[in-house]
Amino acid sequence: MIVDCAIYREGHRSEGPEDLSDALDQARQAGGFVWIGLHEPTEKEFELVTKEFGLHPLAVEDALKAHQRPKLEVYDDSLFVVLKPVVYEPDSDTVSTGEVMLFLGDAFVVTVRHGVGSPLKAVRERLEQEPKLLGKGPTAVLYAVADAVVDHYLEVATELGTDLEELEAEVFSPDGGGSRGTASRIYTFKRQVLEFRRATVPLTMPLNRLAGVGASGGTVPFVNSKARPFFRDVNDHLARVNESVEGLDRLVSDVLSAHLAQMSVRQNDDMRKISAWAAMAAIPTMIAGIYGMNFEHMPELHWVWAYPAVIVLMGVLEVLLYRTFKRRGWL
Repeated sequence: MIVDCAIYREGHRSEGPEDLSDALDQARQAGGFVWIGLHEPTEKEFELVTKEFGLHPLAVEDALKAHQRPKLEVYDDSLFVVLKPVVYEPDSDTVSTGEVMLFLGDAFVVTVRHGVGSPLKAVRERLEQEPKLLGKGPTAVLYAVADAVVDHYLEVATELGTDLEELEAEVFSPDGGGSRGTASRIYTFKRQVLEFRRATVPLTMPLNRLAGVGASGGTVPFVNSKARPFFRDVNDHLARVNESVEGLDRLVSDVLSAHLAQMSVRQNDDMRKISAWAAMAAIPTMIAGIYGMNFEHMPELHWVWAYPAVIVLMGVLEVLLYRTFKRRGWL
C-alpha cells in the first residue's frame, strides 16, 4: 500500500496528486522530485508505480519478493538499492531484519519497505525539517536512509556486545558455566551475530561505489557526485560496524570453545572421582571375594580374631586410599 506521496520543490513539501501519472510531470516542471513510500505492496498495487516510473522488471520482482541481499543495481532509467535495517529486541535478546528498497531516478524516489525496523518515516520527517539538504534531490533521500540504517547498526552492535559480556560472565562463573542451557545460549547468540552480519557485510560494496572508494568506486547514475563525502562518512561508520561484528563473531567462538573446555575438565574430574571411589570399593570386594571361596585350608580361617582383623584391615586400607586420593585432588 502507498503510505506517503509528496512532491518536494527546493526542499519544501507539497502533497502529491491523487493520480500518480501526474506526479512525475509536476515534479519535473517544478524542478523538484516526487517521493512515494510503499509498505509491502502487492503486485497489483505496484503495477501502476512500475508503469508510471518505468522501473525495470527485475528490480520490481526483487522489490515485491523481498529477501534480498544489500546491493546496488544500475538500470537504464533508475538506480535500485537494497538495504537491510536491523532491530534488536531486548525482551528476547534477538536480532530481526527488515528490508528497504529504493528506486532513484532523475526526479523521483520510490521506497519499498518490508518487515520491521525500517526508518523511513523518521527519515522523511527529519529531512522535511532540513530543506537545504532535501533540496539536493533524490540523492539526499538515499544518503539519509543509508545513514539512518547504518547508525542503527552501531546501536545494535553495542547491545550485542553487552549481551556477550553477560554470556562471558555466565560461562566463567564458578557454577554457571556448567549449566545445560549455556551451550544453547551461546549457539543462539552466534546465530544472532550471523543474522546481523548478513545485513552489514554485503552493504560494503554498494557504499564503496557510492563513496567512490576502491576498485568498485566510480560515477553512479542518478547520484550527485558531490555527495561522495557524505557517503564516505556512512561507509566509515559501516566499517566500524563490520569490525565490531567480526570481533563479536571471534569472541563468541572463543567463549564456546572455553565452555566446551570447561565441560571437558568437569567430566574428567567426575571420572577421576568415580575411579577413586571404584578403587576404594575394589579392596573390600577383593578381600571378601578371597574369603568367600570356601577352601578348607586358608590362613587364619579358624582363628577367633580373624573376622575382626579382616574388617580392621579393610578399614585401614580404605582410609589410606581416601587420604591419598584426597591429597591428589581426586576426591
